[in-house]
Amino acid sequence: MLQVAKTALEKEEAEIAAEKEAYLQEHCPPLSLPSNLSELQDFCKKMHAKIDVVDEERYDMEVKVGKSTKELEDLNQKIFDLRGKFKRPALKRVRMSADAMLRALLGSKHKVNMELRANLKQVKKEDTDKEKDLRDVGDWRKNIEEKSGMEGRKKMFESEA
Repeated sequence: MLQVAKTALEKEEAEIAAEKEAYLQEHCPPLSLPSNLSELQDFCKKMHAKIDVVDEERYDMEVKVGKSTKELEDLNQKIFDLRGKFKRPALKRVRMSADAMLRALLGSKHKVNMELRANLKQVKKEDTDKEKDLRDVGDWRKNIEEKSGMEGRKKMFESEA
């Protein structure tokens, strides 16, 4: 089986080589270089003219291909638009503060501050009666000395009554 495949490949290679030779014989005449200088210069000028023609054709083909690829891209975009499916671009992660984001959205005319603590109202703490009593009491040792003995107990009863 391998030998049959090998002979088939060799046959194909020989056919391809024969086709190549036939094409070159048909399209490329044998090269005959002139012997004197003026004929050689004329020959070079003719070759340069042929090269210019081929370059122009190549350039025209490249332009046509570029135009057709652009047209294909536009048509593909229209198809996506009509279907309602859009390619989502890969988004980059952006580190931006809330203030900068609001400035970008609202513009520089609007002044917005996202510091929540700055927006809070200041509330003064009202003194309660217990706190006043605790401040008035002062040092606990003085209190105990005043209440010790009979005079202290007498003062306690008098103040309660």
